[in-house]
Amino acid sequence: MRKDVRILLVGEPKVGKTSLIMSLVSEEFPDEVPRRAEEITIPADVTPERVPTHIVDYSEAEQSDEQLYQEISKANVICIVYSVNNKKSIEKVTSHWIPLINDRTDKDSRVPLILVGNKSDLVEHSSMETILPIMNQYQDIETCVECSAKNLKNISELFYYAQKAVLHPTGPLYCPEEKELKTSCIKSLTRIFKVSDLDNDGILNDNELNFFQKTCFNMPLAPQALEDVKNVVRRNMGDGVKDNGLTLKGFLFLHTLFIQRGRHETTWTVLRRFGYDDDLELTQEYLYPMIKIPPDCTTELNHNAYLFLQSVFDKHDKDRDCALSPEEVKDLFKVFPYMPWGPDVNNTVCTNDQGWITYQGYLSQWTLTTYLDVQRSLEYLGYLGYSIIYEQESQAAAMTVTRNKRIDLQKKQTQRSVFRCNILGARGSGKSGFLQAFLGKNLQHQRRIREDHKSLYAISTTYVYGQEKYLLLHEVMPDFDFLSEEDLACDVVCLVYDINSPDSFEYCAKVYKQYFIDSKTPCVLIAAKSDLHEIRQHYSLSPHEFCRKHKLHPPQPFTCNTTDAPNKDIYTRLTTMAMYPHARHRCMCPCNRCTYCLCQKLLKLELLRNIKAQLRRVVFNRHMAQADLKNSTFWLRASVGATVFAVLGFAMYRALLKQRLIASTSSPSSPNKIKNPRSVL
Repeated sequence: MRKDVRILLVGEPKVGKTSLIMSLVSEEFPDEVPRRAEEITIPADVTPERVPTHIVDYSEAEQSDEQLYQEISKANVICIVYSVNNKKSIEKVTSHWIPLINDRTDKDSRVPLILVGNKSDLVEHSSMETILPIMNQYQDIETCVECSAKNLKNISELFYYAQKAVLHPTGPLYCPEEKELKTSCIKSLTRIFKVSDLDNDGILNDNELNFFQKTCFNMPLAPQALEDVKNVVRRNMGDGVKDNGLTLKGFLFLHTLFIQRGRHETTWTVLRRFGYDDDLELTQEYLYPMIKIPPDCTTELNHNAYLFLQSVFDKHDKDRDCALSPEEVKDLFKVFPYMPWGPDVNNTVCTNDQGWITYQGYLSQWTLTTYLDVQRSLEYLGYLGYSIIYEQESQAAAMTVTRNKRIDLQKKQTQRSVFRCNILGARGSGKSGFLQAFLGKNLQHQRRIREDHKSLYAISTTYVYGQEKYLLLHEVMPDFDFLSEEDLACDVVCLVYDINSPDSFEYCAKVYKQYFIDSKTPCVLIAAKSDLHEIRQHYSLSPHEFCRKHKLHPPQPFTCNTTDAPNKDIYTRLTTMAMYPHARHRCMCPCNRCTYCLCQKLLKLELLRNIKAQLRRVVFNRHMAQADLKNSTFWLRASVGATVFAVLGFAMYRALLKQRLIASTSSPSSPNKIKNPRSVL
């Protein structure tokens, strides 16, 4: 809503413009009336709408035409004053004043007009019969008021209507000729209806109507008032009420009725509560609330946001198959001015056998949008009405800004849930196949994907030590000479080469040496198309020698040419390395498992935690059980014994593991001996 209102009074000389202003201010008719009143500002706390109001007078005797034109351009509403006992002043309304104002304002931003018939105390008849045809002829005329500056009749009402014409204009809402709502108003109210229809059954039941009423007007409706509203709709529209609830047609009819009865403020209150401005467009402040994101920080959805998105999914998954069909997706985005998701989404997140986005894929896409473009995610949540449904100040409350990545590295732990992996490699090396395999699509499935439906991103969940995390894969276009900051900014890097192409590895080696050799970002080499025959690479070092020289993990064989869904172990390893980058160079064991040394370290830490916990319990028991010293001593010895036993057990485990590794290393086929480091443990 506007922060202030500027009212301009114009009209022929001697019609009483200045008298109206003086009577409003002094609340009595002035004995002496000046030629022109000075500009008056009415404070916000004494106006009905709580908005400062500036009242400007015009005098032909004291002001030039140029000054009049300037005042017209600055005015928010113009009152054309005429004298009810002067036919010439009435004729001047259409012959002079309305054409003059229209010439000085743009067609798209016409100011509202109010016709003011002054000196009603001098006549016994009304001028409305003469004025009504004029009102019907000009759409810019909001209303007509007859008043008397001498008797103070309708003086306050005049300026209230003027203020109301600015703050609650009829023009954007209603077409008086056709006596129905305008298209833009219907579109806005339809979105409001769909957002308020929490169960998506096309009906606002009593609970939803009360929630709507409380949201917009801060108070619920009494049961009898609810019935009265529905009865009014029933009498005027047969299909306005269904199953004792309000349909969309009934909802629109109610607002038409409000406007026809002069209660524009009711409809405007609803529209503004749901984020609309005077042009019935969602405001920038509503769609894009302020959110500060420091450098090296990322954005994620918080728990409440996921709960809200889950409710939106359930609301539109009508067949309860845990997937959104194309029709259900279209229905979900009816509250948007455009379709936000293209066909590439189906190749970015997980889908079912029919190619429909699953529940997990749906949440993954929202996670991806929030990570890559938080402003767009805020906009989408705004269309869905997050801040209204969850009664938050803005949808910025749905976001979590993670702490600086450098702090995570220092503390060697992270609270983030989304980790980014950039995929680099020469053309044809298998990067796209690696992305799509993450979504469970084998080579046969990938060949059916249209070229214009392919995506450079893939996102899904992985589990690292029982924790669900999102891994975001991004395929970087192979341009060795220029890699942007976005191409380099990630949590883990995959360098993909084709074992069947002799020139494929060279690109990976050069990229690593130029961009990542001194970086703290973990790097992994992926030997793609491992189902094919391996060919010697045209590079000075073989991939295995290169990894050994630079203390990288050995190349990880990968293929998506499988009968079933490709194996996803590599993606879990990538997520683990992204979560614990400090452990990336410690695993050079023959098992070829990136998480092996990390598993060993975590087990050691867990064992130490258990020992400390036992010691704390011993101290606690010693202080709390002094009454029975003999019993306490027994448990103390038992606890110490258990602690010593645990330490000796861990030492034996280290010795046995070392012998096992030495034995496996001495064998030429040792990499295949230890299939899973967890099994050894």
